Amino acid sequence: MTDAIESKPKSAAKPRTTRSKKAEAAPRGKLVVVESPAKARTIGKYLGRGYTVKASMGHVRDLPKSSLGVNVDSDFDPTYLIPRDKSKVVKELRESVKGAKEIILATDPDREGEAIAWHLVAATGAEDKPVSRVVFHEITPEAISAAMEHPREIDMDLVDAQQARRVLDRLVGYSVSPLLWKKVKRGLSAGRVQTAALRMVVERERQIQEFVPVESWTVEATLHKQTGTERERALPIKATVVSAFGGKADLKTEEDAAKVLAGLDGAEYQVRSVKTRESQRRPQPPFTTSTLQQEASRKLGFPVRRTMQIAQELYEGIDLKGDGIQGLITYMRTDSTNVSESAQQTARAVISGKFGPEYVPDKPPVYRKRAKGAQEAHEAIRPTAPQRDPASIKPYLTAQQFRLYQLIWQRFLASQMRPAVLDGTTVDINAGSPEQVRGDAPFGLRATGSVIKFKGYMAVYTAGKDDGDEDELDKGALPALAEQESLDLESLTPAQHFTQPPPRFSEAMLVKELEECGIGRPSTYAPTIATLLARSYVATEEKRLVPTELGFVVSDLLAEHFPNVFEVGFTSQMEDELDEIAAGDREWVPTIREFYGPFHDTLNRAEQTIERVKLKDEPAGEDCEKCGRPMLIKLGRFGKFMACSGFPECRNSRPLLLKIGMTCPTCKEGDVVERRSKKGRTFYGCSRFPECDFVTWNKPVEVSCPRCGSPYMTEMGRKGQLKCPSCGHVGSSLTAAS
Repeated sequence: MTDAIESKPKSAAKPRTTRSKKAEAAPRGKLVVVESPAKARTIGKYLGRGYTVKASMGHVRDLPKSSLGVNVDSDFDPTYLIPRDKSKVVKELRESVKGAKEIILATDPDREGEAIAWHLVAATGAEDKPVSRVVFHEITPEAISAAMEHPREIDMDLVDAQQARRVLDRLVGYSVSPLLWKKVKRGLSAGRVQTAALRMVVERERQIQEFVPVESWTVEATLHKQTGTERERALPIKATVVSAFGGKADLKTEEDAAKVLAGLDGAEYQVRSVKTRESQRRPQPPFTTSTLQQEASRKLGFPVRRTMQIAQELYEGIDLKGDGIQGLITYMRTDSTNVSESAQQTARAVISGKFGPEYVPDKPPVYRKRAKGAQEAHEAIRPTAPQRDPASIKPYLTAQQFRLYQLIWQRFLASQMRPAVLDGTTVDINAGSPEQVRGDAPFGLRATGSVIKFKGYMAVYTAGKDDGDEDELDKGALPALAEQESLDLESLTPAQHFTQPPPRFSEAMLVKELEECGIGRPSTYAPTIATLLARSYVATEEKRLVPTELGFVVSDLLAEHFPNVFEVGFTSQMEDELDEIAAGDREWVPTIREFYGPFHDTLNRAEQTIERVKLKDEPAGEDCEKCGRPMLIKLGRFGKFMACSGFPECRNSRPLLLKIGMTCPTCKEGDVVERRSKKGRTFYGCSRFPECDFVTWNKPVEVSCPRCGSPYMTEMGRKGQLKCPSCGHVGSSLTAAS
């Protein structure tokens, strides 16, 4: 039977700090409680004799699943239960508590960890024992030792902030979700942060749908020096027409571009001016949870949840054989960019040794986090030992652990280095008749180039880019040019352009948007996106989040009838109020009461006015092979599938196969389609399965391998890179094609 323990939030007794007679009668060392078994093993090795380290396996108490669990008529008093699947763990912890003379709670250094520590006291009967709380942001012998020397009491302000979030989300979820079941379909859910995130994805999709592209044209000239070395003469000078016929070259149509081309027929080209400007490019701060998730997505192709799983493994400890189990990175749920002084000093020594003293700045840099509600007392995500370079520990890591550790190590080291120094050059060029190029020429062109003068932090790391982002360094270097120097024309190229709609969110881009809007916190980003996918509110196409028909319906319904609750600004405001509770500047019960009154009234109105919404079935574009009636695309428990419109007379159904536009390289007959494994992982196979057994985890691309001739290659995590499944050759899509 499920064990139930009721608890009043603020009036709960604080752990006693004096020893009870029972504890003194049979003392058997100190009990340290952490959250995960991996962390328990690592810390246990550090502490040695006199300590027993146990894992709570996360939360040991929670609100009941089958009921609201919040007494709205009694100051929102929550009722906490020990979940059935935690009863064995709690029983073992109780026995350990009875036999210990002192209890040390070493759960994670955030609000969630603080609340788990508080729940542990009540669930294990530790109130009559000396109980202390310790926190550390890295799992190293030094950090553990320092934490043990500075114990404190449980911070009830942090506990109350977590309780307020839990109660608030329960009130919203358990009130609105049943409304969705009645008005849309069963199995749906709504949440304060979850629905605000869905609204962002839906609104972005509507912006894309409503976007009207605007046409424009450019004319680019490829020029070369007439004099100089062979290398200098071969270096192309890409110059764009910026002025024409005495005005700005605003080319809106193909006819406009044609007039420019005609005017440039037979023209000569001469350098009018050369301007060189030195600039600095500063390094990015060390990682926070959000920026780590974004960069791991850009550079490694990791989804948000996978990034956090691997980071957790690196944080909790890896067996480095001779050096034992070591926590390799600091705590991975943080929104701070602070760095400890000792870590900075170590990094400076490493930088000087690896790259030279000229790469070390005069003073250690200080980064200020600009995200709303950042917890500046925390540290950024960094290596626990900056001197531990990735290559030295590669044999002990999985491939994904190595890649993520390398990314964290490089970003941190770069953040402590000098800025890069760039030389940017802008060349203005006249075009016209021989007489015109020496004066007021009818056409003006501009070429720009940039080179690295001093690498600085770029010697170890450069940040990834989102789609559409441009970097001046991509333009490369220009040859040395002088005023009035004549240039030879190689070609004139007109190009048509259309303005682009805003891009769909990737998981990492959505995390960035949530953080910038002050919605959610580091611990909530990954679960929020996972819920949107699990509820089929969004789907992934080409690694981008696309709202489903269900997502549109739910978002529109909640936005219409709960305009404030699920509005981005309101959700952000609630996060600010939770921060104030954590800081001790606000009481949690009045905060919830202030929210609940208007919310309850809105809920009542919505229940009376909302009509049931019927989801539209999307035509599949093909007929049923059994009865000939049209097939429909339907949304089921495991996502979209195809079913006959003649149901229930005809019960024909089959999975929806998403073609990627490539013929199967094995049988040459079927199409390569996207599939999902039982665990939800995407893979690719032949549409003729089981007749054809072609399958690959990575997305195949119809590009031949230049090394072995394989008819296809597969996409890697990095943008534009392909890998041959036969010989392992790695190259970009362009180099592979050539």
